[in-house]
Amino acid sequence: MSGVRDQIANGALARAGLLTEATIDRCAALLSEVSDKLETVRVLFTDQHGILRGKTIVASALPALLADGMAAPSTLLLKDTSHRTVFPVWSAQGDVAGDLRGAGDILMVPDPETFRVLPWSRHSAWVLCDLAFSDGKAMPLSTRGILRKETDRLNAQGMALNVGLEVEFHVFRIADPRLDHAGATMPGQPVQTENIAQGYQFLTERYYDAMEPVMDELRLTCQGLGLPIRSMEVEMGPSQIEFTFDPADPMTHADNMVMLRTAVKEVCARQGLHATFMCKPNLENVAASGWHLHQSLIDTKTGENLFLPQDDALSPACSAWIAGLLCHAAESCLLSTPTVNGYKRYLPHQLAPNKIVWGRDNRGAMIRALTAPGNPSSRIENRVAEPTANPYLFFASQIIAGLNGLTRNLQAPASVEDPYDGTAEPLPQSLLAAVDAFAGSTLYRAALGEDFVDYLCKMRRAEWDRYHLTVSEWEQQEYFGIY
Repeated sequence: MSGVRDQIANGALARAGLLTEATIDRCAALLSEVSDKLETVRVLFTDQHGILRGKTIVASALPALLADGMAAPSTLLLKDTSHRTVFPVWSAQGDVAGDLRGAGDILMVPDPETFRVLPWSRHSAWVLCDLAFSDGKAMPLSTRGILRKETDRLNAQGMALNVGLEVEFHVFRIADPRLDHAGATMPGQPVQTENIAQGYQFLTERYYDAMEPVMDELRLTCQGLGLPIRSMEVEMGPSQIEFTFDPADPMTHADNMVMLRTAVKEVCARQGLHATFMCKPNLENVAASGWHLHQSLIDTKTGENLFLPQDDALSPACSAWIAGLLCHAAESCLLSTPTVNGYKRYLPHQLAPNKIVWGRDNRGAMIRALTAPGNPSSRIENRVAEPTANPYLFFASQIIAGLNGLTRNLQAPASVEDPYDGTAEPLPQSLLAAVDAFAGSTLYRAALGEDFVDYLCKMRRAEWDRYHLTVSEWEQQEYFGIY
């Protein structure tokens, strides 16, 4: 064990100051715990879209990985959702985020706490990584690093955020995988699917039983990965599922979320099923999926829940936190709802928000307050996000906006009981509107830096341009015959 520890302690990562003594100890302990049945390790990081990217090594290379990290092409940070590189990396001039020209390397720094043997592929394991430049300097485009910075900032003020997840998604049977050559476009042509259960029987036992084989497989996968799954539910739409998870700290649950999305898709694909976290698939009779984030604020010295009220009013901390989230809701949408598709969920009377309001136990409001005197689990639920959001950026946005409300001693406006019929400010109606709001945010430019804000805006504008310059079925139907 001492020889292994010495290898890590003297490796490139430790020399660059990227490993603490505790991390070195954990890496050494991990190597002693790894089964001799392990054959491969998938070395991964979460990209700007919340997608896991990386390389696979043989198990015998794990000690070298933990000591020295692994290189990956920097262009992975410069691509939109079609995997097109949207920055001029081959040019000597032009705006390239992080000055990542020439498709050079970035450094993946493995986090031993994220090591997981895969329940569906027992000879293989995952390990998630932080990102750095090759010389060990901090990588400002690393979304995991952004969340760590914000949680540290909150902790420095004697507080910690506790979050609980409710995640909706669809699982369909694959009718045509579109593996023909014509389907290999960029991005690939969508698979053709059919339902595994009819919908619009919310929380109906018979429908749960029909979907139990899938639910069981995914539940066992979550448990095998150590994800704190609490419930598996039949959602409103056909083939729609909701999983909920016990509370955890933001970094743990951000890691859990990227593991969940990837595991669900991989396990389902092996069974001839297609799982999608896309907000509103273009399928007949489909229901939109949301991602509801429960939040409470903890005093790190006393363990007190700062959202626990003394009477029927909100606690001061809860009121200020809600006010911050509402005040910065429009500019935060790019981090909670990062796709063109996600804005098609913001419709009235669909159990999704469409206005910037809060209510008491009101599922139509953007923020639902679940607080009561004597209730130790008093919390709020932000219902704004789509399930595709990068969790590191989404959670960071909640800390940035909520802490701003606390710092400025803001007070939440009056609660609403008519979230769809009132005159409150609407949420952004398109990705372009969200990009413009984020680009103009002094709060996010101060918190995330000018370069990161401009980087993300350029990425999303590239996606918007491809979307609105594509001739749609609506246009063909509307104009092809009449003109």
